[in-house]
Amino acid sequence: MVRGDSAKERKPRMEIANKPIRVLYSFPHKIGAERICYTAWEQVNGLAAAGAEVLVYPGVLHRPLPAGVRVVPTLAWGKLRISYKLVGMMRACAWHDYIVSKRLEKLAGKIDIVHAWPLGARRTLQVAARLGIPTVLERCNAHTRFAYEVVRKECERIGVPLPPGHEHQYNAAILAKEEEEYLLADGLLCPSDFVVKTFRDQGFPPEKLFRHIYGFDEKRFFPDPAPRDPKRGLTMISVGVCAVRKGLHFALEAWLNSPASRDGTFLIAGEFIPGYAEKLAPMLAHPSVKVLGHRSDVPELMRKSDILVLSSIEEGSALATSEARGSGCVLLVSEASGASCRHMENALVHKVGDVQSLAQHIAMLNQDRLLLEKLRATSLRTVNEVTWTAAGMNLLQAYRAVLEVRRTFGSPASRAVTSSL
Repeated sequence: MVRGDSAKERKPRMEIANKPIRVLYSFPHKIGAERICYTAWEQVNGLAAAGAEVLVYPGVLHRPLPAGVRVVPTLAWGKLRISYKLVGMMRACAWHDYIVSKRLEKLAGKIDIVHAWPLGARRTLQVAARLGIPTVLERCNAHTRFAYEVVRKECERIGVPLPPGHEHQYNAAILAKEEEEYLLADGLLCPSDFVVKTFRDQGFPPEKLFRHIYGFDEKRFFPDPAPRDPKRGLTMISVGVCAVRKGLHFALEAWLNSPASRDGTFLIAGEFIPGYAEKLAPMLAHPSVKVLGHRSDVPELMRKSDILVLSSIEEGSALATSEARGSGCVLLVSEASGASCRHMENALVHKVGDVQSLAQHIAMLNQDRLLLEKLRATSLRTVNEVTWTAAGMNLLQAYRAVLEVRRTFGSPASRAVTSSL
């Protein structure tokens, strides 16, 4: 764990390091469902395994958590649940935030740190600051203002408009609320150096930015022990929603410009946003490209693949990159993918939109199978560093760093508390 992108790690005081940290984990959605809901579920599991005392306030509990974790849903009572679609996501998150903030009032002295998620945190962060409880805000993606802008520009460049209501379509209300939450939190939890950079570029000081990591489930994602035939065609895979921000158009162009497309296979596992597949139709029609749609057998597909490609233009830290490493894939990723890897050591990394470099990387691994195996072996030797268990321990270290900064310098968030409560 590092603070910001260049700050030295601060050693926590003994009294912070030696006692279990009591965490209030506030998540306004269905913890244990898909995407960020899965990430939050794994985070809580990892925190519990690392020794934290965790009180979880989810909107809804979708999947059970460990017995030692206390779970109190805010938007569900037994089998009765509030419909996010019916009331709207923003309103549901606001209700969750209000309920957690009221319950937090009674927890002064019983909680060491509050871990909140975007759009359901403003009131909770304000109450925590008034009570003197340190807070962190999860940043599962890049700075939202940056993300809106870079996605808009790329969609306009290639002529694929975002569908109405898409999460990356500019929304002034969401942006305003998130930017207020950024300021209120004592620390922003950034899962990659790329996320840190987007906040630094928006003027945030390094002492507010704390690095942590996401992980993968090693029980589901593990390599095939059988030796690979170096003479067979290269298999490259892309996993996840096929959206402009994921840069699939860059990956397809690079693949078709490389000799690997002559006898290799490019597997695309994921659903396309409207209009994107039509735009890419000529490239998708190439006989080496296999469009698989949404798949439930991703671990098996990864084990059969040599490479995972992810040419994102903006990202938080894509879970597929760690899952691919665990499955034995070599990563070919953009510097915006948020992947835990190092160029020419256990992966190949290219600049955003650099199709020529990506094509060269594909060709290099297609021709030099010894390099492919070297990168794969190096990646697998250190893959235990990016499991969800490791991520839980890393997150606990981030909490301790935030607590130490708070003890030493006080709370910058407390100055942002308003009288609107």
